[in-house]
Amino acid sequence: MAITAADVRRIAALARLRLSDEEAALYERQFGRILELVAELSALDTAQTAATASVLAFSNVMRDDAPQPFAEPQRLLDMAPESEDGYYKVKRVLA
Repeated sequence: MAITAADVRRIAALARLRLSDEEAALYERQFGRILELVAELSALDTAQTAATASVLAFSNVMRDDAPQPFAEPQRLLDMAPESEDGYYKVKRVLA
């Protein structure tokens, strides 16, 4: 599938971009190359390849999600623009 200058102009219009003639020609070549690479990948036999979400072998690198008390809550309140009775004071949102 070849991409044309009209295709590039249409994509640019959808993205609300204005392109010069030089930019349109550049993107036409780049999009064409991308489509060539996708065609190469599509030609590969992947029937024996397992589906994967990542090529990395990480399974779960996060710590257990267990609640823990924070050692310095007053330090956080001291950084707030305003606080009152141990809580952040913010502007009223609802009328």
